[in-house]
Amino acid sequence: MPSEVPPIASPCRKQCQLHPIEKVCHGCFRTIDEIAKWTKFTDARRAKIIDDLPARRAAHAEKEARLRERREAAARGA
Repeated sequence: MPSEVPPIASPCRKQCQLHPIEKVCHGCFRTIDEIAKWTKFTDARRAKIIDDLPARRAAHAEKEARLRERREAAARGA
C-alpha cells in the first residue's frame, strides 16, 4: 500500500501584512497571487515558491535597511 505524501503546507505565519503597492505579504513574503492560488498550485510550484522565500526576505531586509539609513541621514541633516 503506497503511502500518501501530504501536500506542501502553506508558509503562512499568521502575521499577514500586505504591502499596498508591492502586493507582497510581509509575514510570509508571498505575492497576493501566490496566496490566492496556493491550493491550486502543484507541489513543484509550491516548493519553488518556498525555496524563493529566504531570498525575498533578505531582499526586503536589505531594502528596509537602506530606507532606514536614508531616514537617519535626513534626520541628521546630511
